Amino acid sequence: MFSTDVYVRRRRTLTEKMSSIPQGKRGIAIFLGNVEAPQNYRGNDYKFRQESSFLYYWGLDEPGLAAIIDLDSGEETLYGDNVDIDDIIWMGPQPDIMSKAEKSGAANAAPSKEFDAAVIKAQTQGRTVHFLPVSRYYNTLKLSTLTGISPENVRRTRPVAQGKASSASEELVKAVISMRLIKEDCEIEEIDKACEIGYLMHTEARRGCKPGAREQDIVGRMEGVTISKGWGVSFTTILSQNGETLHNHSHHQIITPGRMLLVDAGAESNTHYASDFTRTYPCSGRFTAQQKEIYDIVESCNELAFQLARPGVTYRQVHLAVARHMLESLGGLGLVRGDVDEMVAEGIAGLFMPHGLGHNMGIDVHDMEDLGEDYVGYDEDQKRASQLGLGSLRMARKLCPGHVITDEPGIYFVPALISKWKSEGTDKGFVNYQALEAYGDFGGIRLEDDILITPDGARRLGTRRLPIKSSEIEDIMSRE
Repeated sequence: MFSTDVYVRRRRTLTEKMSSIPQGKRGIAIFLGNVEAPQNYRGNDYKFRQESSFLYYWGLDEPGLAAIIDLDSGEETLYGDNVDIDDIIWMGPQPDIMSKAEKSGAANAAPSKEFDAAVIKAQTQGRTVHFLPVSRYYNTLKLSTLTGISPENVRRTRPVAQGKASSASEELVKAVISMRLIKEDCEIEEIDKACEIGYLMHTEARRGCKPGAREQDIVGRMEGVTISKGWGVSFTTILSQNGETLHNHSHHQIITPGRMLLVDAGAESNTHYASDFTRTYPCSGRFTAQQKEIYDIVESCNELAFQLARPGVTYRQVHLAVARHMLESLGGLGLVRGDVDEMVAEGIAGLFMPHGLGHNMGIDVHDMEDLGEDYVGYDEDQKRASQLGLGSLRMARKLCPGHVITDEPGIYFVPALISKWKSEGTDKGFVNYQALEAYGDFGGIRLEDDILITPDGARRLGTRRLPIKSSEIEDIMSRE
């Protein structure tokens, strides 16, 4: 938790941002923290993780809390229950709810049941109840019960119409995103810590990548690092020799000479700020000539994105520049043919990189995407493309100092996708399918760093960078 004044200032800023709503029609903004979620029975719970926007504005990392900001009066109230003797027996003495309110800088505290009553009272008075889209099922059902809005709609965002909310509040969503997109110095410090843990976990993966090792063993050692140094993983670890499957969470294989191991994994600091790195390693310790050619293209795409990322440039422009460089390089290998600019315009890069260049990162590894991916990743004058690859770009905005984003180009040879394009003529003659036959069992390569946009460019987050050049990888793996 940061100092109390951080949360007081954040809530004050949020209230100011919501002041564009006419006085008397602003209503209340409600925040639901997460509750314990049982794995299979009450008392055997999943590891607790606080709701990220609640954490951002109130700082309290424990279950069973909620809060209200009255946008007309500015009054703030934290809701939660004091422990009884049964709780003390199992959990030990706990601070009371007023002490927690003081820690977050809120002037008022009340029992949980009064939260429900306050929301119902506001609705009865015809006041607008602003809330953010929710992801956890308990909170979905609770909000639906309190507001009378269907569970499906409490997960959606729409503008507030005629003073009544029929879904999550677009006004509140936009205000929150505008604040959380630009990271404060205290947040950047925490992300650097998460990146250091990420460095250590990826180092463990590289050292474990030896013929005969089990993928599951490597994952276990990696994730052990995150628990010993921080809160744990920031997302389910992706570690696979089938790198062409973008989100491959199966870890059953044995490390096999001649293949490559793609490792996409991240850590959370103890304050829940995230890191997210990807590296791809040769299972034999050295790349084959074919692997090295593709690897070096991906590495140059990663470097190009870093060099282009700076204030005033949209990340969509960076994505397209990387796509152009990738196609030009693949053309040098005879895998595509024709005018490069035409290929970019036709979305041919999507065959080889069917995902976007990167996403926002912060308290969430895909920061705020629970609030709506287009709200988070796109300026109001931008529209999402329909092309494969570009259409999956999660961050397209004009870059500003304080943005934290990932830089993660990749090249993949997905047999089913190649066959589909070939049979449907999607490539419009730009793809050399005969040359692609030599890459049928290649897999995929992705290389990812986390970067902070600075006033004059960008810097890679973390105190040290994971080795990335093919020569560096081969050299260090020969010595480990």
